[in-house]
Amino acid sequence: MSVARKVSTVLRDTPFSILDRSRTREGTDAPAALRETVALAREAEALGYHRFWVAEHHSVPGVAGSAPTVLATAVAAATGTIRVGTGGVMLPNHRPLVVAEQFGVLESLFPGRIDMGLGRSVGFTDAVRRALGHGKEAAGDFGAQVTELLGWFTGGQTAHPGVHAWPAEGLRPAPFLLATGSGADLAAELGLPLVIGGIRGEDAMLRAVERYRAAFRPSAWAAAPYVVLSGTVAVAGTAREAYRMLLPEAWATAYSRTHGVFPPLLPPERVEAIAMTSAERSRFDAALQGQLYGDPTQVASTLSALLLRSGADEFLVTTSTYDRRQLLASHHHLAHLLT
Repeated sequence: MSVARKVSTVLRDTPFSILDRSRTREGTDAPAALRETVALAREAEALGYHRFWVAEHHSVPGVAGSAPTVLATAVAAATGTIRVGTGGVMLPNHRPLVVAEQFGVLESLFPGRIDMGLGRSVGFTDAVRRALGHGKEAAGDFGAQVTELLGWFTGGQTAHPGVHAWPAEGLRPAPFLLATGSGADLAAELGLPLVIGGIRGEDAMLRAVERYRAAFRPSAWAAAPYVVLSGTVAVAGTAREAYRMLLPEAWATAYSRTHGVFPPLLPPERVEAIAMTSAERSRFDAALQGQLYGDPTQVASTLSALLLRSGADEFLVTTSTYDRRQLLASHHHLAHLLT
């Protein structure tokens, strides 16, 4: 098979999905960001994307999405066919019973369309963790929390005899485990689909995927391994335009790592004019590493090569940028490559 045909085939045969973090932008407020997320979900459905997920962040000035199951309800109500879910609910912040009840309601209202993406992160700062009532140590119980949560749906949980999660019991929203730390190993042990990004580099990601597939135990939730790669994909008319789309999020990430506050997104021209400290520049450059960007031909080649190397079953696009029109245009360009 020719290289061009391999590129075309792997892109066409791989489902693509979108995660939107409801990022706030300089000059706009959080309510506007949430409304933009719902509007983007409608566009994603019209473009043929497979899933649309929302995220959970608390007391982060640059992110409006603090209540993912509530936002997922709004997204599901505004769409008709696309799968809707969370990427993810940070389980250490919540009681598994309450999470099960929330997803039970979602699955009852929108049967067959709900995904339950689960993560192990805790609050961004000590103050946020205190406000949530959970310390860093809560993440250490993630495996037990996931097991209890799944048990509320099957009726097999043993932590609280005689208690039932209505309407969750007997329902089956699709669970996914977001890989951080040993997340890939836990997903394999529990027999759950895996969502993984290249935050520690592509080689580390691919090794984790290989371990996951080798150790996977079939379960009531998944008969075989299922790998969702996640990452930024920016597509524009030129590579330069696509690269500039990445600058607002890269600067917000660098600023958060050096100042402890995650700010709203700035326009790329503002970012380019910033006189960064050496620490900020180092973090900024690191945030740009591994991002997929370019014109349609470049992205098709790079993205398909990654999919072939990893054997991924699906790709979750997590791009954020200042200009929502550019973001939508990027999703349009990518959807065109998939047909």
